[in-house]
Amino acid sequence: MSGKIKAVFLDRDGTVIHEKPGTYLSDPAKVRPYQSAAAAFKLLKKLGFHFFIVSNQSGIGRGYFTEKEVNAVNARMLNLLKPAVIEEIVFCPHAPEQHCSCRKPNPKLGLELIKKYNIDPKQSYMIGDKKADVEFGRAIGFTPVLVTTANGKNHLKKYPDMRPAKAASSLLNAARFIAKHSGSTHDA
Repeated sequence: MSGKIKAVFLDRDGTVIHEKPGTYLSDPAKVRPYQSAAAAFKLLKKLGFHFFIVSNQSGIGRGYFTEKEVNAVNARMLNLLKPAVIEEIVFCPHAPEQHCSCRKPNPKLGLELIKKYNIDPKQSYMIGDKKADVEFGRAIGFTPVLVTTANGKNHLKKYPDMRPAKAASSLLNAARFIAKHSGSTHDA
């Protein structure tokens, strides 16, 4: 077990930065991190967690924007989140009807990060605002935490069988849940 790191994987839109459900963000000037994001990253960093963003960006596959625009939004987000350090951002560029293997809840992107960074899934968490994030977290052996920002509240009502380990009202409350539960092995 030694040498393995513990990580928090986060969805981007609606989890770390504001999202208006049903819209696609392609303008870096419109990137707004949630107010509690800085405090959440600070708390989790103190506990030794490493951060990664895993995001579905189907707007690329749907022709709404380009990968270059997604990268510009990501660069702006990283700048606004400083001093927090996101070690890597990975995303699926496909539309749902393309039936790829990298779109969450499929585990491919997460499993690649786990292998690349030697991450211990038993000590790691996935935070997102959609059912796909919760299912993705479970699929890679992480404890899934749902934030009720953006789509979260709706998905809790729509999918009562989803059962995340925690439904948190903000990224900071998700971080507090992780702080309280990390250190002990958890059932993913």
